[in-house]
Amino acid sequence: MFPEKGVDENEVLAELEKKIEKDLTFDSGKILGSMCTYPHPLARRIIREYIDRNLGDPGLHVGSRKVEEETVEMLSSLLGLEKGYGHIVSGGTEANILAVRAFRNTARVEKPELILPESAHFSFLKASDLLGVKLVWAGLKEDYSVDVDDVEDKITDNTIGIVGIAGTTGLGVVDDIPALSDLAVDYGIPLHVDAAFGGFVIPFAKALGYDLPDFDFRLKGVQSITIDPHKMGMVPIPAGGIIFREKKFLESISIPAPYLAGGKVWQATITGTRPGANALAVWAMIKHLGFEGYKRVVKEAMELSRWFAGELKRIPGVYLIREPVLNIVSFGTENLETAEEELKRRGWGISAHRGYIRIVMMPHVRREHLEAFLGDLMEVIP
Repeated sequence: MFPEKGVDENEVLAELEKKIEKDLTFDSGKILGSMCTYPHPLARRIIREYIDRNLGDPGLHVGSRKVEEETVEMLSSLLGLEKGYGHIVSGGTEANILAVRAFRNTARVEKPELILPESAHFSFLKASDLLGVKLVWAGLKEDYSVDVDDVEDKITDNTIGIVGIAGTTGLGVVDDIPALSDLAVDYGIPLHVDAAFGGFVIPFAKALGYDLPDFDFRLKGVQSITIDPHKMGMVPIPAGGIIFREKKFLESISIPAPYLAGGKVWQATITGTRPGANALAVWAMIKHLGFEGYKRVVKEAMELSRWFAGELKRIPGVYLIREPVLNIVSFGTENLETAEEELKRRGWGISAHRGYIRIVMMPHVRREHLEAFLGDLMEVIP
């Protein structure tokens, strides 16, 4: 019920604290199954200071819009593109929807179809429902990467695009994006890469010497990429990113918003009002850490994932789903649901809904957290 009279703010805060006391927090060390993390202190400061900025009305915040443009340029550069077009959006879901919308609008096919791996994120289901695009699912190989031959077999005159994943949500697998790019070029259809997670991991991991396939705009078939700074970029939620190779894709999804302070503005994003502070935080974090700083973050996460995978192999009754590719380790047990239930009872933020438990080595995860988890895991395994 809407309150008749207001109460003292201390009373409000006390009530709120009581209501959310069951929330897990990143600094507790108990959240092991999330692709988000505790935001960097600089990013939190940016949010506090510039929380009033609205990128949906750039006429009011001309400077913030310029910063967003610079942020898109820096992300494009990280992804192998000199000049890209896009926005900082609410997350990977919105970014993927925008990519599908752009492919549909530029293709102008009466019965549009999108080919994507069975490992693709559920956001494409939302895109399909919203946009009237049929999803055509391609199978996976034994290593859980997409079967490129199956993708080719499913290309028709109705195909508006192909999707490849650079860091699947469940296992962190990177599809054979070079082969998908070749297909896209051969058939004259665009390739979208969902690198919501891998975008802030793969470039740095490759620089560290990890053997990972190319996935970005260096490949001619890649026309758009999703990349989420609010994951390994350590920026507060929400801060996703969509980058297009060509301006035509962005223009195909832009509509006029004529009543805003800056005059007639063209908006391509799903949200109208957009938090400018989050885009400023992405800019600030990239400037602050640079390539070398993010490489150090990824180095720790990758090394921790390999150590953790090795420890899991020593536990009877536990098996890896596959060797880790990025900083994600997934494992199973015979009585998985029972183990999950007991681990959650002990406070661990994990999930086994895919048929295995996934641990993501985010910046807030420390070795001591994992050692405590391993101790509990050994106790709950029959």
